[in-house]
Amino acid sequence: MNTSRALLYSFTDPTFRPLKSPPDISSPKRRPREGLNFRVRLHNHRGCVSRVSVRNSGRGETGKVYADVKSEPYEILKSVPESVKLEEDALDDVVLDSTMPWWEEFPKRWVIVILCFSAFLLCNMDRVNMSIAILPMSAENNWNPATVGLIQSSFFWGYLLTQIAGGIWADTVGGKKVLGFGVIWWSIATILTPVAAKVGLPFLLVVRAFMGIGEGVAMPAMNNILSKWVPVSERSRSLAFVYSGMYLGSVTGLAFSPFLIHEFGWPSVFYSFGSLGTVWFAAWLSKAHSSPLDDPQLRPAEKKLIFANSFSKEPVETIPWRLILSKAPVWALIVSHFCHNWGTFILLTWMPTYYNQVLKFNLTESGLFCVLPWLTMAFSANLGGWIADTLVSKGLSVTTVRKIMQSIGFLGPAFFLTQLSHIDSPAVAVLCMACSQGTDAFSQSGLYSNHQDIAPRYSGVLLGLSNTAGVLAGVFGTAATGYILQHGKSSSLAFIAAGKTNSEVYYTILEENQQNSFKNFLGCQSGPSHF
Repeated sequence: MNTSRALLYSFTDPTFRPLKSPPDISSPKRRPREGLNFRVRLHNHRGCVSRVSVRNSGRGETGKVYADVKSEPYEILKSVPESVKLEEDALDDVVLDSTMPWWEEFPKRWVIVILCFSAFLLCNMDRVNMSIAILPMSAENNWNPATVGLIQSSFFWGYLLTQIAGGIWADTVGGKKVLGFGVIWWSIATILTPVAAKVGLPFLLVVRAFMGIGEGVAMPAMNNILSKWVPVSERSRSLAFVYSGMYLGSVTGLAFSPFLIHEFGWPSVFYSFGSLGTVWFAAWLSKAHSSPLDDPQLRPAEKKLIFANSFSKEPVETIPWRLILSKAPVWALIVSHFCHNWGTFILLTWMPTYYNQVLKFNLTESGLFCVLPWLTMAFSANLGGWIADTLVSKGLSVTTVRKIMQSIGFLGPAFFLTQLSHIDSPAVAVLCMACSQGTDAFSQSGLYSNHQDIAPRYSGVLLGLSNTAGVLAGVFGTAATGYILQHGKSSSLAFIAAGKTNSEVYYTILEENQQNSFKNFLGCQSGPSHF
């Protein structure tokens, strides 16, 4: 190893001298200068170490630059070393990366949103197929309306069990694992449904409850993962888009189920729909991450956008149950969710029966006419999300925007459903159902977005709490509807679904009045909190 020291440069240029402050031109005396001393140490991969030092005494206008160099013997090769080739290849990759196709530059947060949308599409496809298949199944097994209502409600037994558990699991271990588990679980239960139905009614009830267990974790897990990936400025439209997957899933299930039943028999619906879950699961494993912190391929610009407009992405270790349950807005969300789902689940499960028995549509027509309300919901949900985010971006407070959206989502369905008892025309009845569901979809930018507004870190748990109440509405409302239809008249269905109006308005007002006090407690004004 050789060591040497060389004088590189000696200067007398006064401009090189460092100035600590601007010169005092009012004084004829020259201000004293401070000396300049620094060193730079350089390394390279060939074993050469260089140190450059600059010295200036500060007493004059001269300075010197020295270089200390240490070198090791280096064999000069005739061929290019492999390390250099690798570096050249890396440079080539950088050039290629700058011209990558548009789909690789697509925002990763919206890849997560689209995958969640697809999961919810499958969720409702697997759920609503029973509402069509139950007609030939009940005819084949001689089930009365009360038994049909029991079968329809058995899904909610399992769905109820995993709401809070799914929220806790998602908030502590991450939404990716929980949502992946849910899709695989309910897909297997869907495939096993025809087998259970042929074995006996008790087995069918158990399998439907098992399917509910899988779907029960979907909403808390989705809410958790989107609270970490999506900034506040895109919250309404992203949630609306994901929930529109549920509506389009209903459209797909109701449109294709009659065809599959007619051509291949009712078991084909469960086999074909259930098998799609494995395809989704493969894509989910390769593309999804629970948090932006877990994604090594996330671009720095997108990561900065996500973290600049969101709150802590750190995993949750403990759930502050006392704090959560002590707040009035939490209970307002719970009761509002109950009221909302009371009407929604009744329409989801009994709409084909209403079209078939009241409006006298055949099986195929019942499925096709059921599509229109869900298409309307898919459109209205995305429209409402766009309107909500636009209002927020223009300076309107998040709380006010949630009030507007939820008012439309509650009062609209109540009005249109109460009109059904006065209508004799099937076309007008279908139109009222479509308008009812269309206005209901504005709730995605109201009630369903509010969990992330007031508790972003615990949004999975909070949605699990409120959706538990919503599931109870599905259990009692669906079963009660079957009993009333057996002992009453079919026109009662509209009033059962619309009878929530007064309580909805009351708890909407309660939520509005309590929202600001909750945010003040958490140190927020009109935006999300650190709850």
